[in-house]
Amino acid sequence: MNIRSKLRNTFPALYHRNFQYFWFGQCISLIGTWMQNTGQSWLVLTLTNSPFLLGLVNALQFTPVLIFSLFSGVIIDRFSKKKILLFTQSAFAILALTLTLLVCTGKTKYWHVLILATLLGCISTIDMPTRQSFMIELVGKEDLMNAISLNSVVFNGAKIIGPAVSGIFINYFGMTLCFLINALSFIPVIYGITKIQVIEKKPSKKSDLTILSDIKDGLIYIKSKKILINVAFLAAVVSAFLMNFNVMIPLLSKDVLQKGSKEYGFLMSLMGLGSFIGALVQVMKSKKGPKKILLYISSISGSLILILVGLNKNIILDGILLLLVGFFNICFCTTANSEMQLNSSDEYRGRVMSVYSLVFGGLTPIGSLFSGILSNNIGVLPTFITSGVITLVFVFFIKYKNREKEYLLK
Repeated sequence: MNIRSKLRNTFPALYHRNFQYFWFGQCISLIGTWMQNTGQSWLVLTLTNSPFLLGLVNALQFTPVLIFSLFSGVIIDRFSKKKILLFTQSAFAILALTLTLLVCTGKTKYWHVLILATLLGCISTIDMPTRQSFMIELVGKEDLMNAISLNSVVFNGAKIIGPAVSGIFINYFGMTLCFLINALSFIPVIYGITKIQVIEKKPSKKSDLTILSDIKDGLIYIKSKKILINVAFLAAVVSAFLMNFNVMIPLLSKDVLQKGSKEYGFLMSLMGLGSFIGALVQVMKSKKGPKKILLYISSISGSLILILVGLNKNIILDGILLLLVGFFNICFCTTANSEMQLNSSDEYRGRVMSVYSLVFGGLTPIGSLFSGILSNNIGVLPTFITSGVITLVFVFFIKYKNREKEYLLK
């Protein structure tokens, strides 16, 4: 087998022209997104020096997902995904430019960040499930897991580069440049989306139903498929208790390790490196399809490592542990995403992925508030331990209930 054949066999999704346009645009845009995420957390801590208020910003950024996700699924199943993405990416650019101007003029207030974070969350509510459900239209079912894994590679590659660059820029140039770069980074992804040529799928025959009826129809469909219910429950637990890093890592860096923005960026980048490695492993194994057992292995491993972070005060060891957390988290995310999409039909995929976004991203506000309040009351390290223990308990409970049901069916 020559090199070209090996590359095609390893990265089949990249041989779809539409996916190329989308993926290469994301390569640039997501670096800017992670620069802004890092800068925003540091901006809030600079303005308030409050773990709770940082948790509140993250909570409000994800609250719209909790409220509006089910409605967004109906919109995705009814309208052109390409047009929806053009709207959402343009809106993201405008919000990033607004934050740039506020910080540049030195007039930024905490409430400005709250409002912008909430608006960002509202747009993400429809953007996230649209991007996820659009993948299958770009590459087809056969190459779907490869496309999801490649998306994870670029997402987590950006997670390495973005925070590291952001930490350096904040230290030497201030935060303005981070937000400006993010605003400009949306230009290539918007251009890429305009070049995509897909045959628009006709809306479901049931699209004359009311939105609430469509939502109910989608929930009944999900309830009828055991695999979708199991993945949704696991994603809810992991999202609420295991993935509050936008709150916990800046607190770990500033309050526990007594470090600055460079070290904060270093920790975030190491976790991104772990996720990047995990995504590459998933790309290599994507031809074999997702394995459900990986959902349990990765969530249990991530929980145990989080507990170890709570027992440690050494930045090097913390970096290694966060790298491992990133690895197992991305294995969980890629497998869960693939299972949800591959086990849903075309007419319901938008609603299925909106429910996935609801449980995976929508519960983050609860987890963010939980982490912020708990850190204020018992400290940062005990919060890491508590989050890890709670996740372990729930994951083992879900696994036990599934085995019990299987035994009864036999």
